[in-house]
Amino acid sequence: MAKNDSAYTLYGTAFSLYTGKARAYLRYKGLAYRERLSTLRVYKRIIVPKTGVAFIPVVETPEGRFIQDTTAIIDTIEAREPARSVYPPTPKQRLTALLLELYADEWLLIPAMHYRWNYPRQNRKFLLAEFGRVALPWAPAFLRRLIASRHADRFAGMLPALGIHPETVPAIEHSYEALLDDLETHFSAHRYALGDRASLADFGLIAPLYAHLYRDPAPGRLMRQRAPAVARWVERMFDFNPPCGTWMPGDAIPKTLLPILRRQFAEQFPVLRDTVATVAAWAQAHPGERLPRRIGSHRFRLNGTEAERALMPYPQWMLQRAIDFYASLAPAERAPVDDLLRETGGLEALSMDIPTRLRRENNRLVAAPGPGQTATNP
Repeated sequence: MAKNDSAYTLYGTAFSLYTGKARAYLRYKGLAYRERLSTLRVYKRIIVPKTGVAFIPVVETPEGRFIQDTTAIIDTIEAREPARSVYPPTPKQRLTALLLELYADEWLLIPAMHYRWNYPRQNRKFLLAEFGRVALPWAPAFLRRLIASRHADRFAGMLPALGIHPETVPAIEHSYEALLDDLETHFSAHRYALGDRASLADFGLIAPLYAHLYRDPAPGRLMRQRAPAVARWVERMFDFNPPCGTWMPGDAIPKTLLPILRRQFAEQFPVLRDTVATVAAWAQAHPGERLPRRIGSHRFRLNGTEAERALMPYPQWMLQRAIDFYASLAPAERAPVDDLLRETGGLEALSMDIPTRLRRENNRLVAAPGPGQTATNP
């Protein structure tokens, strides 16, 4: 997009999972923006100095404020640009949107990373070209390949931390293929997750379903062959300023979403429970220390297969958004929400106690005391 002093600037890459989420959101809102490739030079000169962390995407506002993290980006822009809001105002739909963002952002990262890095014959040449073009776009081809190979190996090395092991691969693929089938049923009947208007749920889902699972050769072929309506939804999500219809009337949740919510509560929420408990124990044992990106490991189960994975605090911060919204509902609002949760197996999950809460401070997570606790971070 042409330079425009009133435009936003999106720093990211085409193959970045979360950049796709931010790009789709900016386009849906119809906002003027320009995209700047996050090369090594951009990381060094802009991203790290302006945000204090080395993560993309980052959005720069027209006034020069830098926002990191897609949830923070969306919430900041929603406050600035309320037209075409992506937050449904009604209880069931808003909670569903928050839950599906949590599910897609954090749990669907597992199939996204598996299908990207465990299919090297189909994907690696494509990925090395992508990584090299971003890291050192000015360098000769052999140097781009060398640097890209190092970056690719580093990302592929993250798989065990996500619970991606040879023994879990069949369970991961079974779960993802079942999800694709459910999404195919849904998007064959509905334009977006909650009707004819996009919501936070759609922007959560587009993160893994675009950059990795649509765009990479191996999973992209799987999606187009097995779930063509999902592929069309992915393409539709990148229309600029598309028609804005309405969410389903009467705070209704499409029946086609219920299997997906059931899968989320069955697969992801046991891990979230362990995360909440581990965060509390870690904060108690490390008063005043900065919360690391990983705080230990645990055994998890997926489709009958048990394996080890790392526990990371960030999903708890996302979980808090859904739980806090649920807790804020008045009794009359909560009754129909509870019916939905009973139907999907999530009533107990949304009543989860969180002893040590997390907040974002200077783009990092900080442990904050719950009621009756002593502060563990200054």
